[in-house]
Amino acid sequence: MEPRLDIKDRITWHLACHQQDVPEDGGACALIEGRQIAIYHFARRGEWYATDNECPHRQQMALSRGMIGSQQGEPKVACPFHKKTFSLQDGSCLTGEDYKINTYPILVKEGLVYVGL
Repeated sequence: MEPRLDIKDRITWHLACHQQDVPEDGGACALIEGRQIAIYHFARRGEWYATDNECPHRQQMALSRGMIGSQQGEPKVACPFHKKTFSLQDGSCLTGEDYKINTYPILVKEGLVYVGL
């Protein structure tokens, strides 16, 4: 029997930026393997998140510029154009539509931010 690999064993970590490149309680965008990845520093919660930068509603690359907050304790980002909101934990649309964004593991270590793909 072969050992079962945990998902963490299949992740490739990519250096995205320096920690200070992402504003506190805001977001920034990094290009990783041809994908625009939005990186959020939710300083009020002491947490970091990474998602697709593209809002699926109108296919605009804008989520890194969205407003972050919480909805019933769940961290979220609102698209700056049409206010569709998405969970930063699982990418589900919190405004009732059938949209979803990808979320990615994130690691902040020694002042550097890494995103796992």
